[in-house]
Amino acid sequence: MTKEITLSKDYESIVEQDKNYVMQTYTRQPIALESGKGSVVRDITGNEYIDCVAGIAVNNVGHCHPRVVEAISKQAEKLIHVSNLYYTDVQAQLAEELVGITGMARVFFCNSGTEAVEAAMKLARVTTGKTEFIAAEHSFHGRTMGSLTVTHKSIYRTPFEPLIQGEKFVPYNDAQAIRDSITKDTAAVIVEPIQGEGGINVPSDDYLKEVREICDENDMLLIFDEVQTGFARTGKWFCKEHSKVEPDIMTMAKAIGGGFPMGAIAARDGVTFDKSQHAATFGGGPLACAASLASIGVIRDENLVERSAQMGKYFMDKLNSLELDNIVEVRGKGLMIGVEINRPCADIVDLARENGVLLNCTSEKVIRIAPPLVITKEQIDAVVDIIAQI
Repeated sequence: MTKEITLSKDYESIVEQDKNYVMQTYTRQPIALESGKGSVVRDITGNEYIDCVAGIAVNNVGHCHPRVVEAISKQAEKLIHVSNLYYTDVQAQLAEELVGITGMARVFFCNSGTEAVEAAMKLARVTTGKTEFIAAEHSFHGRTMGSLTVTHKSIYRTPFEPLIQGEKFVPYNDAQAIRDSITKDTAAVIVEPIQGEGGINVPSDDYLKEVREICDENDMLLIFDEVQTGFARTGKWFCKEHSKVEPDIMTMAKAIGGGFPMGAIAARDGVTFDKSQHAATFGGGPLACAASLASIGVIRDENLVERSAQMGKYFMDKLNSLELDNIVEVRGKGLMIGVEINRPCADIVDLARENGVLLNCTSEKVIRIAPPLVITKEQIDAVVDIIAQI
């Protein structure tokens, strides 16, 4: 006899189940979310929140966009998983679509951002025959052993050392520091075009161009980690377009699937894996590809690239107009915004939630604002008013 599955409906029982059965690796906010639409989510008690986290820059087209929901539903009725032992039309379509919007030559599909970074690092090693990487201070590229090697924060790294050897960290936005760290074994420089977890750090206009030149001069590859900055988040399809710099490899995840988990890398012509050099059982599965195609279609048809740029400017202008003494700086591009304040900001996240807004604190003193790209001016006004009150 099959045991009937029942879902806990009260907050306390959900928390108790989580404590009993889930490894306690997360510091969760004290709410249990149940549903979402557009830029608003609702908890199990009926409270609504304007979501300025978007699943950490994942739900770019909004929560449960009808086209994404329909694409997943229709695909689930036809084919859910077959592995990469076989061709599927939906994967081939998505690959062509991604090549078109990235301007790269070929893609490899995986399941998350950290897997994408792993794939990029492996591809750099096998392409160059070299083993070392240069990354930036305050970078975040993932938590698996390879991606953790190029993630800077010691709290993530120390418990798992020794990691893969051969990494060097240099100050972000300092091209000369990269030059000074190159050895004959340097395979690639990996960099976020805007640092996300590090505090929404935006480099100077010429930084990425100079890094590109350094890599060309020294026969190294350039990897852009666009996991958080991709798919219209910064007011362009990808953040690389702001600087007009093309990497050799770029990583993608987060918003690629409209909320469905997926990752990928794209690489220029001449940089590719050979047979059996890399694989992923679930990579580019039918459900993920269907969700991604629908999400990309929404971004294009609803002009969310342009909307991200416009709403981002509106949001930042409103924040800058506050002229509050404890705001150090408002920075970002599009709807990837950081508000640095002059003290730790965890309590601001709590107070905002109590007033119906979900925010995220990163790098201790930076309020990260990354809402769905469908957020309205009225919702932005409400968020700014609450931040001002706090």
